[in-house]
Amino acid sequence: MFSKPKGLLTLSFALLFASATFAQEANPAVPGTINYVEGSAAIAGQPLTQRAVGSAQLDPGQVLTTGNGRVEILLTPGIFFRLDENSAVRMVAPGLTHTELELVHGQAEVEADNLLRQNNVEVAENGTTTQLLKNGLYAFNAAPGNLRVFDGKAAVFDASGKPEVVKGDHMLALTGEAEKSVKFDPASSEDDFYNWSSLRSQYLTQANSQLATEYAGSAYAPGWMWDPWLLSYTWLPGDGMFLNPFGWGFYSPWWIYAYGPVRGGYYGYGYHGVYRGPAHGFHGAPGAFHGGAAGGFHGGSAGGFHGGGMGGGRR
Repeated sequence: MFSKPKGLLTLSFALLFASATFAQEANPAVPGTINYVEGSAAIAGQPLTQRAVGSAQLDPGQVLTTGNGRVEILLTPGIFFRLDENSAVRMVAPGLTHTELELVHGQAEVEADNLLRQNNVEVAENGTTTQLLKNGLYAFNAAPGNLRVFDGKAAVFDASGKPEVVKGDHMLALTGEAEKSVKFDPASSEDDFYNWSSLRSQYLTQANSQLATEYAGSAYAPGWMWDPWLLSYTWLPGDGMFLNPFGWGFYSPWWIYAYGPVRGGYYGYGYHGVYRGPAHGFHGAPGAFHGGAAGGFHGGSAGGFHGGGMGGGRR
């Protein structure tokens, strides 16, 4: 019978213990929580490392800057804010019902997978304020100053307070004065930052399907859920299955319990209802993370999962 070498067994337990220790240090996720750090980044001049994931957060008035690096920030459950290299963002309001950030310079993307009627998620840039109205993918660029809506719907308010609605496949110049949106080609805008954001989304949905499988048939708290193997939070829906703008799926434990583990054969819709290929979930064995020390690593869930619709008028 094959037996694992003692040294490898010791190393495995050491890595598991290290993951446990790190996971137990993670705070319950709230809007502004740092969820991923790659390369050089800092909050208020204090450098961020991967160890800050799950414990550091961007407080009101603080500015997060990147050099040769990128950062992912959690907003309300199911909404991710990603900051590109050589960029800066200021936290304005980190509330569950009013979440607002200001892009100071550089580029950012917002992936909204669970925008509820009670959520008011806004991004300020160049004298304008953009309110997200639907689930989708939104790209902001402070220079020259524009918004690209790959998928979804947003309302942009200029200095006069007059809104301009921007739908999917449309972009708007953010100059602080009234402008009209124009169509753009999403495929030609899939740059390196877009691809990085898509890859982060894929990792998060893999973590989601692992946890959803583990909690299938068990009590759980929907919202942000810590994954000790990814060493970051992912989103766990309360029910159903959600396809995000990249075509990856977020599954609830209820959905896994009712329809079985994700093993392939499911398909995710991309932009405009076009099929993007096979389901992008984790295809490993169900219950792979049951038992053992892993049982205590599930972290906290930020509140604010209220169910219901999405979007709404500007407050």
